[in-house]
Amino acid sequence: MKSSIESKKRRGFSLVEMITAVGIVGIILFLAIPNIVQVKADSELNLAKARAEALNMGMASFMQARGRVQAQLDWNGLNNQQRYAKVQPYLQYAPTSIGNFLPGYSLVFPATLGNQMKVGLFEGTTQIQY
Repeated sequence: MKSSIESKKRRGFSLVEMITAVGIVGIILFLAIPNIVQVKADSELNLAKARAEALNMGMASFMQARGRVQAQLDWNGLNNQQRYAKVQPYLQYAPTSIGNFLPGYSLVFPATLGNQMKVGLFEGTTQIQY
């Protein structure tokens, strides 16, 4: 039979067991973190594309509500923020500034309104196809 002193010594984990557990957790994190970062980047890009499509739908609604000729007259000579203000009433999610609409990406409205005209979506200087 073991004495009570020996049984009291063996209550916790040994140093080797702790180092092994920390090493295993480290390996799991090393493998998982790049995937988590990629998923976050992909979701931000998908959000940007969805919001650009929402702006395209807003432009179509604006043209339909104003009439093609009047919408074109209202559209000409405006900057991006002013064009966004024209489309904003036709959007469900519409902050007051176009910069708040899509942080991290930039949008460029087409200079003219016409069939199949789309908002340009950019990440830095690279245009994103959607």
